[in-house]
Order: sequence, then C-alpha cells, then structure tokens
Amino acid sequence: MAARIPPEFLDHLLSRIDLVELIDSRMPLRRAGREYSACCPFHTEKTPSFTVSPSKQFYHCFGCGAHGTAIGFLMEYERLEFLDAIEELARLAGLEVPRGLTGESNKPEGLLTLLVKAERFFQQQLSEHPTRHKAVAYLHNRGVDDATIRAFNIGYAPPGWDNLLKAMTARGVASQDLVMAGLVLKQDDGLCRDRFRDRIMFPIHDRRGRTVAFGGRALGEVQPKYLNSPETPVFHKGSELYGLYEARTKVRQVQRLLVVEGYMDVVALSQHGVPYAVATLGTATTLAHLERLFRTTYDITFCFDGDVAGRNAAWRALETTLPLLREGRRVHFLFLPEGEDPDSLVRKEGRQAFELRLEQALSLSDYVFERLSANVDTRTLDERARMAEQACALFDKMPDSVYRDMIMQRLAEMAGLGKVDIENRLTASVPAVVPLTRPTNPTRTPVRLAIAHLLNDIHLARLAGNPERFQAIDLPGLLLLRELIELLQSHPHIEHAGQVLARYEGTEEGRVLKRLAEWQPPYPSEFCEKEFLDTLVQLENSLQKNLLDKFVQGKLNPEEKERLRDLSQTSSKPLIKE
Repeated sequence: MAARIPPEFLDHLLSRIDLVELIDSRMPLRRAGREYSACCPFHTEKTPSFTVSPSKQFYHCFGCGAHGTAIGFLMEYERLEFLDAIEELARLAGLEVPRGLTGESNKPEGLLTLLVKAERFFQQQLSEHPTRHKAVAYLHNRGVDDATIRAFNIGYAPPGWDNLLKAMTARGVASQDLVMAGLVLKQDDGLCRDRFRDRIMFPIHDRRGRTVAFGGRALGEVQPKYLNSPETPVFHKGSELYGLYEARTKVRQVQRLLVVEGYMDVVALSQHGVPYAVATLGTATTLAHLERLFRTTYDITFCFDGDVAGRNAAWRALETTLPLLREGRRVHFLFLPEGEDPDSLVRKEGRQAFELRLEQALSLSDYVFERLSANVDTRTLDERARMAEQACALFDKMPDSVYRDMIMQRLAEMAGLGKVDIENRLTASVPAVVPLTRPTNPTRTPVRLAIAHLLNDIHLARLAGNPERFQAIDLPGLLLLRELIELLQSHPHIEHAGQVLARYEGTEEGRVLKRLAEWQPPYPSEFCEKEFLDTLVQLENSLQKNLLDKFVQGKLNPEEKERLRDLSQTSSKPLIKE
C-alpha cells in the first residue's frame, strides 16, 4: 500500500505530525519518564502497558503487542484504510495529498465514473432488455427478491459481443478507457469485445462505496461460471471483499463478519437477516483481506464446506491469519453439512438456526488442536511431542501477546509437557531472520542489534561509514541494514523512526522493523553510539573471517581478493601477502 504514496510525501507528512498529540487527542496520555503511557485502547486492561515514544514517533503495547506509527494508529483506532489514514493526517497537517493517489483516474472520463455508468447500464438491462426474463427468473429461483436486487445493485449483461461497448462509445467513451476499466477485451485482431456477456452482474464496491469492478455469474453452462474483472488501476482483487461496504452501511456497529465463498451467499444471507457476510473474489484469503476485516471488527468467522477441499481451504486461511492475531481478536471456523452452502442453508433453516451454528463454530485454537491431534496417539510421549512441534511451527507466526501465551499453555497441557519445554521447542524453531520474540532483547544477532540501534537513534547512520563495505557478508537481514543506512545517509531530512517505518508499511520488512523499534537500550544513551559502532565492527570481522576462510581454501574470486586486500591495508597486521 505504501508504494502508492511518494516516500518524500510520507516523510514530509510525518514530520508535521506529533504522535503524542495525535493519540492524546483521542485518549489521555500520562508522562512516564521520557515516554508517555496509558491503558491500551486495543484490549482491556487495568494497568497501563501502552507506551508512546516521542523520539521514535512510535507506540507499543506490551500487553497485546499492538505497535506502529501515526498511520498505523489511525488505521487501528479509527478503523481506516491506509489511504484514508494518509488523507486524515494530511488534513491535520494542512497538506494536500498528491493528485492521483486516491484511486481516481486522471483521464477526463475517470475510471470510477466510467464504472458507475457501466453499473447503471447493467441495471437498466435487467429491467429492459428482451432477454432479461431468464436473468430475473434465475434470481427469483435462487430466492433473491426485488428489494435485495436493488440493495446490491445487481444487473444483467445481455448476450452479444458489444452491447456495453456500443452503448458507451455512443456516449463518447473511448474504447481504450473501457479496456483499462476491465469492461472490454481487445483481441489479437484489434477488435474490442465486451468482457461480460449473458451474465448476472454483481457490482463490487470499495470501502467508500465506489464501484471498482464486477463479478459476473454465467447463465447456462458457459465456463467459467463466475468471471471477475481483471486487475485495474482501481481494483486489486487481493484486497477487496464483496459485501463489506454493504455490511458497514447496514450494520451501525459491525460486531462480527462472516467470510463466505460466493456472491450469492452474501446476497442470500443479507436477505435473510444476516447482513454481515463478505466474500473474497475468487482468491484465497490474503493478509490484505484480513487487515481490512480486522479494521472493521475484532470477530471474524470463516465459513467453509465440510469436505476435504473446504477444510484445506480453512487451514490456509488459518495460517494466513496467525501473524495478525493478538488479544481481543477472535477467529472462528464454521464447517457446513455436506452438500450445503450458506445460501441454501439459510433459506432452508432461517436466520435463527443459522446464527446458532455461528455461535457453535470452532475457535481458532480448537480448530488447530482438533486438526493436529486427529492422527496423533496422545497416549505416547513421542506422538505428543510431534504434535507440539507442529503446533510450535504454527504459533511461531503469531506476535507476542497474552493470547499467544494462553495458547502455548494449552498446548503444554495437551502434550503433557511443561510450558518451559514448549517455549524451548518454539525458540529452537525460530530462524535467524525472524524479528525479536521479546522487545527488550535484540541481541541475538549483530545485524538485528545494529538495526535496533538505528531505529532508536537514526542519527547514528551518519557514523556508519559506507554501507557497501558489508556487501560481501552473507548474513540474514544485512541487506535491510545496508538499505536503512543508505536511506538515512541520503535523506538527512528524516527526523525519526516513524518516517522510516512508514516507508515499509505493509511489507514483511516493515513487520520486522516494527518489532525491532520496540526495543529500548538497557544502558545509558551515551553508550549507544559506541555499542552501535562496535556492532558494525563485529560485522566487518565476520566478513574478514569469511574471506580468510575462502583464501585458505583457494576460493576467492578477484572482487573478494580486492576486498580482502583493502581490509588488510586498514588492519594493524597484514592479512595476506602480496
């Protein structure tokens, strides 16, 4: 997401925002030494564990693990999307977001305006086209009434190669704009054809209710049965959810979201009094989907078929969810009877019975342990240990939180192992490249310690020298360290860690950096410079050792030999002889 915003604008924006003032205007903060503290707004607690660092412009909760910058706080606290948070911060700072960053096309017609015209065209065809009766009959046979058709703006793309194309070009719309909007296909012979033909049309709306794409359900035996718009400048199917906008407009305060698989499931559930269902658009659930869901509610239920394919899809959704879990967020799994889907089940049982199934859905931890123990003989220690190792590989993906500790305690009880044994297994499974498991101790590798020092005091980058000297070192995370040093040396206007973190928002590197930004030096600030430079020396020593080992083995290439010669000249004792 952050890639859509020029980094220079992010730097300027966050230099104008004081995170302490931003948070204090929404919840009272108290001074606590060099930082500020409060009870965390993201989980229930009596003793304050939420801290805000003015120097880093970074917040962190030691209770639930929530952390981030001014952008992240607005996204989480006010449940805003990334671009919406940027726009709100820009408003507070008196800045104008650069033109074209909100998804609008710069073309005179505008892709969003064009998509609205297409939506109205499809709605008109459902009312007027000579072949509309089979589309209306299909919807009515599926139990969809006219009020629901209007509520979801459902339409109809009639048969024929160029119905939409002719209607739009007659109104002065250029065919290339229709292609860009995903409404028309340009064939190899240069001719343009409608993408959607003889299909029920479901408009897909973004967080603001703007039409950004369509899903078309074929009438008859045409394949594919469901056809979605392609990726366009305003539509990214890995982040949009069908029905989310409708759910937010129908339910004043969304307490729960139900994730289903199809358009008709969302429509049928809404008609039968379950207006909080959403559907992914022909893709597996992504991190972007989950981040959007959790910004709307803290309670998510995944609904899948009870067959093998459904349970495998549920397991993939579970693995994607784990990195975003923390205290207060609840995830459940509902498996339907064989041969049923949410559409058919809610029509057969009604809202009350269907919602009773939701209340009885498996919690995430129950589902994990049910699946892991399915083929395990818990009477034997070896089998219980194997189950614990499999579980640890999963829970290693979870952020530190009270919720994670509770799950680990339950795992220890089920496996008949002590909690210390479980934690040891978990620690042993952690690769060197993962972020710190505890914010107070980034000393597992020199690389992570150096990055943590930089985020604690970005001015240390001026003392780091040329980061290219680390180029030949093959250590996890070193590329990121070099990148940070180069960034801070070439952008002296960057004032605090929050500006750095904003550049990595939504990336795996960003998650690592946020965890490292939680660290506070365990020694006085005057020692930080020395510790940072000593850490860089450690890295150079590792390079030196690596090159010397290759030299002894006769495996140095010319570039590495030149690097070793440079190190030899700066060393008090020659490393190699000419």
